[in-house]
Amino acid sequence: MDENLRAQIETYLSHLDGLIGRGRKLRETLETDPSDVSAIKATRAWQEDCGVTINQLSGGSKAHWLARSFSAAFLMRSADGRAAEGAAPAEIVERLISVLEQAVATLSQMDEGPVVLASSQAPPPHRFDFVHNPEIRPVLEQAYIDSRRALEHHDYDLALRTSCGILEAIVTDALEQRGLSSLVASGAPAEKISEWSFETRLTVAERAGLIRSGCARLPALARAYRDHMNPDGKIASNETVSERDARTTGQVLHVIMQDLDPGR
Repeated sequence: MDENLRAQIETYLSHLDGLIGRGRKLRETLETDPSDVSAIKATRAWQEDCGVTINQLSGGSKAHWLARSFSAAFLMRSADGRAAEGAAPAEIVERLISVLEQAVATLSQMDEGPVVLASSQAPPPHRFDFVHNPEIRPVLEQAYIDSRRALEHHDYDLALRTSCGILEAIVTDALEQRGLSSLVASGAPAEKISEWSFETRLTVAERAGLIRSGCARLPALARAYRDHMNPDGKIASNETVSERDARTTGQVLHVIMQDLDPGR
């Protein structure tokens, strides 16, 4: 990837992370007191900042899925689907956070072209139909929901571990589909795939062309998440899982899902 493009993407990702963090704090305040004057003022300023960023990422097109999602966040729908009165402030903030997270997920997998989320269509919902083993699909679906819920509830330990577990499962599924003999011929370890470490699975998957280089952003704690787990299945108490680590791990998961399912 061109270094200038990489720098632009990293700048936008950092900016989006900051907007998401501000939004979560505002949502908490508004849920406690929807009439808080200072919070309402801060929310308006935050929404303006979000609007500027969304406009930049959508290339100034109001028909772009990102711009349309931003506008729709301010509306409440009636039973027949028509626009009704505006939604509650905290709900609007939550919806805008979701739009920002969609932008992060899409931007994270870009590796060429200008920093504009060029697709005019909204990304499809998160699903695991691309996983070859049908038995684990519903498990992954639930785990994905759990990881999002954990992030919303500030349980960053659980969010990171769950995202890593999903990531390991879908990469392992892809490796097994390719076949050990084919992977070994490309320089992979001769041991069974089930005996490989998480790091090895990611490395081999990238070398085999199953995934791209998205895992380069994976935090060190996530790469070695199994090594840091205590007998209770949680990250050891001497390790601190930050919001950024948990959120970045989730972003990497989105990227790898897109790698393994190019048509999504």
